[in-house]
Amino acid sequence: MKWIKPYILYFVTFSLPLSLFSDLTAEVQAQSYHPNKTWQISQTFKPPQRGKPPASAGGSTRGSSCLTGKKLIIPLIPPDKLGLTFAEHPTFFWYIPPSPVKAAKFLLLDKDENVFYETSFTLPDKPGIINFKLPDTAPALAVGKTYHWYLTISCDTQDSSENPTVDGWVERTQPELGLSEALTKANLHKLPSMYAEAGIWHEALTSLVKLRQIEPNNFKARLDWRQFFKSVGLSAIASEPLIDCCTSRKEGHGARG
Repeated sequence: MKWIKPYILYFVTFSLPLSLFSDLTAEVQAQSYHPNKTWQISQTFKPPQRGKPPASAGGSTRGSSCLTGKKLIIPLIPPDKLGLTFAEHPTFFWYIPPSPVKAAKFLLLDKDENVFYETSFTLPDKPGIINFKLPDTAPALAVGKTYHWYLTISCDTQDSSENPTVDGWVERTQPELGLSEALTKANLHKLPSMYAEAGIWHEALTSLVKLRQIEPNNFKARLDWRQFFKSVGLSAIASEPLIDCCTSRKEGHGARG
């Protein structure tokens, strides 16, 4: 019997690691077939619970006289057409289809439909997703106020009724203290999900774009990008290239408000 005990102990000690190894292997295989358990896509945009903008905001396109193949300008905005921002000078995004005309106008109106800011810029030669940052020389958006914006491609300078135009709304708000402190400590990889979770459209999209530009081969960033677009019904343009554009070439400031 004295010779059997070591054998039994050896057998038990050896069999336990085999069992644990089998469980671990099964878990790894399960994760391989269910990648969502490994990749937690967090860039689903969650619109804030608040009132909708006026009914005149549609994000719709008027006219397509100079757009190739009757394609439309697509504004990158939430389904309710109102984008929140923390910034005094936020960045706006649109998908621009092929067009031989390269002159575009951006107009920002206050709540009374007075001109708050207007400018013109040149569109890039290639179709894709462009951006325009409200320059620091423009009036700062006031906290708690909503502004109506328009983007127009100037196909016909004599008759603007058929010029392709899209519109939407932007409102500046302030972060709660806890979120503000968390944002100051977060790196670029965490910012998109934090803004998306808080319903802050302009910064959520801007931080995602920056991440895509800095790390174009980051697999998770590409997944997050597609998930973000899908969550707001923009999957059709998720694969469109990011185009470096645009800089103001003529500015105009109206009433501040």
